[in-house]
Amino acid sequence: MPEVTAAEAKQIIESGAQTVDVRTDVEFGAGHIPAARHVALTDVQREAATLDREKPILIYCRSGNRSGPTAEAFAASGWDAHSIAGGLIAWSEAGFELEPQDGAVIDNPNMPPR
Repeated sequence: MPEVTAAEAKQIIESGAQTVDVRTDVEFGAGHIPAARHVALTDVQREAATLDREKPILIYCRSGNRSGPTAEAFAASGWDAHSIAGGLIAWSEAGFELEPQDGAVIDNPNMPPR
């Protein structure tokens, strides 16, 4: 799987990669990586044509369960695709910025409570 650490993800983003958040609208609104594009997982196949195949792509979700297989599919199709190991949780725990300023990583509202 094309997983990278949160620190490696930050470097990939800083080098000009496309950053795609595949979580739900509610999760994205609560907090996301600055400048990330929101493409809900259910829309990835349709929206793939609007992404730049010539640029690396970093795909993330809350914990990596949704973004990992998505990045694998992109990589299998020839993209320079990556997913953050541990997802946005790992990003936040590494102390990296979220938007909005008071952004937070929340549970997927479509899953049963823990």
